[in-house]
Amino acid sequence: MTNPQSGNDVCIIIGASHGGVNLAFALRKEGWSGDIHVIDKDPNPPYHRPPLSKAHLLSDAGLEKILLKSLKAYEDNGIKLHLGHTVTAIDHHQQLVNFEDGSSQHYDKLVLAVGARPIIPPIKGIDSVKHLFPMRTAEHVNQIRSAFAQSDSKHVVIIGGGYIGLETAASLQKMGAKVTVLEREERILARVTAPVMSEFFHRLHADNNVKIHTEKNVVELRQTADTQEVVCSDGSIYPANLIVMGVGIRVNQELAEEAGLEIDNGIKVDASCRTSDVNIYAIGDCTYHHNKHYDRFLRLESVQNAVDQAKTTAKALTGKEADYDALPWFWSDQYDVKLQMVGLSQGYNNIIKRDESENGQHKFSTWYFKDDELLAVDAVNNAKAYVVGTKFIADKKQPKKADVSNTNVDLKDLLR
Repeated sequence: MTNPQSGNDVCIIIGASHGGVNLAFALRKEGWSGDIHVIDKDPNPPYHRPPLSKAHLLSDAGLEKILLKSLKAYEDNGIKLHLGHTVTAIDHHQQLVNFEDGSSQHYDKLVLAVGARPIIPPIKGIDSVKHLFPMRTAEHVNQIRSAFAQSDSKHVVIIGGGYIGLETAASLQKMGAKVTVLEREERILARVTAPVMSEFFHRLHADNNVKIHTEKNVVELRQTADTQEVVCSDGSIYPANLIVMGVGIRVNQELAEEAGLEIDNGIKVDASCRTSDVNIYAIGDCTYHHNKHYDRFLRLESVQNAVDQAKTTAKALTGKEADYDALPWFWSDQYDVKLQMVGLSQGYNNIIKRDESENGQHKFSTWYFKDDELLAVDAVNNAKAYVVGTKFIADKKQPKKADVSNTNVDLKDLLR
């Protein structure tokens, strides 16, 4: 294909997280010679998100330690950052982006890297408590740190037992907090992993003095003179100097929806990340896209997905063949445990656990099969299992289950 882009074309990217920033630099690498504008309502220079609930929460270091790129890199590549600005509407007929101050900017190509926002459920009394925060942005981390430093008894209640809640629990426990996690489902991580992994992480947190209570439906929050209280439907009450909300996210799809783009569990895109409007693309957490490997539409909440879609979109915008085809992978750090996950386990009907722990150190992997097909692998402190599992899944090859469970068989030998 020839490059349809001219040096006068303008590309606007709404969203300056991993997807938006990686797209801007990938566009330059692929030969985009026109203007590139990256817009975000966050006033801070673009930063890495995963460390927020982990290393960044534990550190007193500033954002400069986790910036995606230096400010000089944007200048050197002719990428114009517009931080602290909110886009209020997209006029796709005139190809304009409208801002909160009444101004507008023309685009030739527009990319929505708008991500998602934390869900704040309408719990009774939620507006009355002073120290309740989600964990999504650098400002949230600053607020949590400040509230924690000011509290005396350091009681923290985390509502939600997903990865973000558990990562935050681990970090706050290291900071000296007395942490309680309240999960509505019958087990933590119920939406994203198997019972064997839920049981492991439940035990891991219990061993680190974090209290986890499942089947707890929070129905009310109260502000008292000395503290806050979290009230559950079964009548149980948990005092908290600080409350962290981690019950999930909601896609920022309103701009796209108001502009008439096709919406289906997010902003629907084709294989090149193009929306139903020929001049508008979308990448990252906000997209509902087709995954070739699993042959179904997905919406993924991961840095990997955002970065891979950014590369695909950069090629598409510069007239090259572009077809998104990436295998999903994720990770989570909690205490001394690194969890690496590859593939999607939904639909499994058989799990094999390969335990290689020794000297009291956790090291194992869980292999998810649907009949004889390997769907996904979760590896705990086991990079080899993650790498080998990735190779099997990507190549659509099936290891023998008996060999997977036999720790006397080296995993690398399975690839031969």
